[in-house]
Amino acid sequence: MDTRLIELLVCPVCKGPLQRLPQGQHLICHADRLGFPIRDGIPVMLENEAVPLDDNDVPVTPAPAAPMGS
Repeated sequence: MDTRLIELLVCPVCKGPLQRLPQGQHLICHADRLGFPIRDGIPVMLENEAVPLDDNDVPVTPAPAAPMGS
């Protein structure tokens, strides 16, 4: 993902700056403590797709849902 594109994007919640950690798959908003996923090179800038950050500013990805009926 192009660094210039990241500089143009802002957090959809607070309009603050975003950061991409090296080899990260999320754009990080430190103000809101949220990580916005990057899927197939495209940032998903939807609030309902964001994941919270842990104490080390690492996105906490949810565990996959268990199959129903098992």
